[in-house]
Amino acid sequence: MPVINVKMAAGRSQETKQELVAALTREAAGILEIKPEWITIIIDEYPRDNWASGGELHALKFGPGFGRQGT
Repeated sequence: MPVINVKMAAGRSQETKQELVAALTREAAGILEIKPEWITIIIDEYPRDNWASGGELHALKFGPGFGRQGT
């Protein structure tokens, strides 16, 4: 029973996350040759003020709303 853990910045819609888990499940099931219901996906979401790269918080580096649909 594979467990896929996705870590990403908070702010995406439920529809976007549903599309992501459907695609990950479909692809993993095909590649691993297992039933989709055997796959578990856990999404960990983090506020942008708790995520940094290159020594700078993403909330400051990219501004509010970055990464949301349409930005």
